[in-house]
Amino acid sequence: MSTIFIDEAAGSDTTGQGTKEAPYQSLAYGVYKHETAAFQIRKSPEAEYDEPTQSALKKAKKNASGIEKKLKKQEELAEREAKEQGEERERKERQLEESKKIVLEEDASLPKAVKSKIAHLEGHRSKRVRVFGWVHRLRQQKDIIFLVVRDGTGYLQTILSGRVAQTYHALTLTLESSVEVVGTLQKVPEGKTAPGGHELIVDYWRIMGAAPGAEDAFTNRLNEKSDPSIQADLRHLVLRGETASSVLRLRSYLLSAFRESLTSENLIEVTPPCLVQTQVEGGATLFKLDYYGQPAFLTQSSQLYLETCLPSLGDVFCVQESFRAENSHTRRHLSEYTHLEGELAFIDFNDLMAHIEEFICKTVDILLANPTSAALVKQLNPNFQPPARPFLRMSYVEAIKWLNEHGIQHPDEDAEGNPIKDEKGQVVLVDHKVGDDIAEAAERQMTDIIGTPIFLHGFPAELKAFYMKKVPAEPGTPGPMFTESCDLLMPNVGEIVGGSMRIADMDELLAAYKREGIDPEPYYWFTDQRKYGTCEHGGYGLGVERFLAWLANRYTVRECSLYPRWPGRATP
Repeated sequence: MSTIFIDEAAGSDTTGQGTKEAPYQSLAYGVYKHETAAFQIRKSPEAEYDEPTQSALKKAKKNASGIEKKLKKQEELAEREAKEQGEERERKERQLEESKKIVLEEDASLPKAVKSKIAHLEGHRSKRVRVFGWVHRLRQQKDIIFLVVRDGTGYLQTILSGRVAQTYHALTLTLESSVEVVGTLQKVPEGKTAPGGHELIVDYWRIMGAAPGAEDAFTNRLNEKSDPSIQADLRHLVLRGETASSVLRLRSYLLSAFRESLTSENLIEVTPPCLVQTQVEGGATLFKLDYYGQPAFLTQSSQLYLETCLPSLGDVFCVQESFRAENSHTRRHLSEYTHLEGELAFIDFNDLMAHIEEFICKTVDILLANPTSAALVKQLNPNFQPPARPFLRMSYVEAIKWLNEHGIQHPDEDAEGNPIKDEKGQVVLVDHKVGDDIAEAAERQMTDIIGTPIFLHGFPAELKAFYMKKVPAEPGTPGPMFTESCDLLMPNVGEIVGGSMRIADMDELLAAYKREGIDPEPYYWFTDQRKYGTCEHGGYGLGVERFLAWLANRYTVRECSLYPRWPGRATP
């Protein structure tokens, strides 16, 4: 007679074998599986095995009978479910086979359908219309199929019922398939909702391009919980989502609003080159390439070219791609970004800041006055409020004082710029002092606390580019040189605009070249602006993606670019 082992603490009725190494957990299950065996039982792995008592065996036999009945019932249920599933599968297979015999043809006796984009459908209610688009949502309910179709201009709820819902293509339809739908456009019944307030009752439709199902189905490749790296690789599919497409749609309206605002201020748009042979913001961040045997770079800024337009075109602006080879992975940096830059002649520093404030506020007003772009702002950023005017103006020196008063410190660094750590390996934090480059984190923290747009101005000369106009700390007195420069800081984003007055004097510009170790020869055309009728002038650069991140309340600028580029990412 075999011996069966029971361990009430460590055994398992599911995976156990009744052996000493793999005991069962309950005596009842052991009796059910081995009615005539000898049993050894223990309470825990620490106890010794012993024979069960007669009363325990009697109770186990009674419970074993219950286990047998339960398992038999489960087997019968499983068999019935398998049979039903098999019958349902056969029914669906027969249905699919029958569906292949149904061939839809458009009824020529019906009124001719008007082809329309979804955005223009409202004027065609109660009429027959023809719409092309992609299946955005799909739901089957008994013999009715509900589709939400999108065409890039909007979303349309469509209803397939009767014969049009019984075709093979209807029964196997997948998300993201492209379709043609034809039918009568009706206002939705009272108490119901649908995009645009209407729905299409379909009388004819066809697939233009089927999307795959099974493992390669759209939702299997991508969903909201997909890893960020997968979302980046599948950016071309992410763009089909409502949020991503809304951000890009708002970007389009934003660019139009920028242009409307700037042209109303009498600025003319120009298109400078992206291939350049001069630096603007420092050689360490240039993308270098071979240009027919000559060294060339992708532009960091179009500012220098804009300055050359002032004598002939007056105040100018451009919307151009700029490139920065910074190995930066922050949520507000891109290697390629859209750079809106402006340059204005015969102004002073206060004029420059007033212009920046005016065109930004005017741009926001234009967006909010347009019902479509206003709705996009509301959708993406429900709590958005236009910036209050006038913008706060805070000097660099005042900002240093504010940071120290509010206990916002920065990492101490050695001579090579490396963080200094204490004996416990913790980074040493110190107060800010005049001359420090205020770090992005501290700058953003200050802006978020103050909670309003800030013009931070008057940065030390050694922290800024060679072309910026320099002024002493106190006019007419010796001391460190500062610049007539400003950064516009926005809550939740930080810097979105950087601007300055430019050096107008040729000798001062030549001295700046020398101080920075720049060969003036490639800049001959830029220097000539000071030679042939110089003037006081200034300009600025605005990061379109940063502005959009502020406007649409996006966590990162990567969401605000069609195909964002950052270090290591140039796909797709």
